[in-house]
Amino acid sequence: MNSDIKKALDFAVKAHIGQKRKCSDIPYIVHPIGVGLLLMNNLECDEVVIAGVLHDVLEDTEFNENDIKINFGERVLELVKEASEPDHNNKSWEDRKKHTIDNLNSISYDGLKVAIADKINNLESMNNDFYLLGEELWLKFNATKDRQKWYYSELKKVFEKRIPADNMLIRRFLHFYKIFE
Repeated sequence: MNSDIKKALDFAVKAHIGQKRKCSDIPYIVHPIGVGLLLMNNLECDEVVIAGVLHDVLEDTEFNENDIKINFGERVLELVKEASEPDHNNKSWEDRKKHTIDNLNSISYDGLKVAIADKINNLESMNNDFYLLGEELWLKFNATKDRQKWYYSELKKVFEKRIPADNMLIRRFLHFYKIFE
């Protein structure tokens, strides 16, 4: 494994220490690692993989843009910012999701791949949890199943428009999207 990717993994572990996945005892770090692995499996360059591993650092930790820039460079920082929701704690769920959808139409292709890998990993977790919880799954979220379906349907439109149909990431997104069908 590339030493820069290992450095990013170590950084993400430190950044997300003590955090858990929504309504579970699963350490949060499994999510950024899963996103990075999806990007590695899609043969993305190291900067894209690193951004995938760090994609939630700005939203969910005490680390800031300068910490990422100093440790991983301007390009990684830009990719992380493209995949992040601004004002994560100060806006409603609906406003944040509308911003994400609008943003995905204009970010770089590499940023888009970080974003879809994030959403794939979330959908995969949702599918796994649905096996265990059934319809109670939807009570874990800040939005109803219908609102979640709206959000992922809008994401699907953007991803299908911007990512070639033969790309593993879009195929995987569509596979896990079936939870809403």
